[in-house]
Amino acid sequence: MHRYETGPAAPDHDAAAGWEVAHPLGGASLCGVRVAGFRDRIAVGLDKQVLAQPSVVVVIGLGDDPLVVEDDRGERSLCAFVSPLSPGRARVRGERVECIEMRLSPPAAYALLGVSPSELDRPAISLDDLWGRPGQRLRERLAESTAWQRRLDLVDEFLLNRAAGGPSMAPEVAAVWDHIVACRGVVRVDELAASCGWSRKRLWSRFSAQIGLTPKRAAMLVRFDHAARALRAGENPADVALACGYVDQPHLHRDVLAFAGCTPSALAIPNSPAA
Repeated sequence: MHRYETGPAAPDHDAAAGWEVAHPLGGASLCGVRVAGFRDRIAVGLDKQVLAQPSVVVVIGLGDDPLVVEDDRGERSLCAFVSPLSPGRARVRGERVECIEMRLSPPAAYALLGVSPSELDRPAISLDDLWGRPGQRLRERLAESTAWQRRLDLVDEFLLNRAAGGPSMAPEVAAVWDHIVACRGVVRVDELAASCGWSRKRLWSRFSAQIGLTPKRAAMLVRFDHAARALRAGENPADVALACGYVDQPHLHRDVLAFAGCTPSALAIPNSPAA
């Protein structure tokens, strides 16, 4: 059984003061899975843009009120949802939010969700559409418990059971994804096919079908994620561009605008709507 700790919001979540965060010491049991619990202790409320990141995000609400997700197709109230790697323009709002958040690498998402990440075709998909009654039962059991340790153990057990019967991503696709992540997105995409022994056409087709992005777009996303984290940590945009492998600062500006819908300076503002 895992041991858990609670404390101030984790830096990579960018939550305002007043959030209680619980996470497993040593991480989740499955590779490519990160799980944390969040509770709005002083009713600061949640209103955040859903940023593109190299993880599929699963959110299970535990409070009395559903989360409100707004995207280009309108506004929906969801008790639990899945957000793809590159969600586009979307916001999540809620009052007195209490939830479990899972961040899944594409290979983990492929095994656990029951669909390929490429099939997640809008910024937020109801988790009930993917996990059905087993997912609803998990949410009920989580809501019945008030102890973070019990809740996170329930999630861990559920994911282990799903992984045991889930599909496996093609080893070549998973290896190329891991290589892109290890290189922080700074890779020559024409060399990726040679690294796995496939033709360029075959890699692009299989990778896009199982990941949901082309290898080039995946590399751009991973690089953007590192840049976004550095910008939110207060680093200078010019330094971030150099450190993250961009040609120049305008190149960084274009990628941030494409993935976040704002400028690097706006993304860097603490607690900004884009953060």
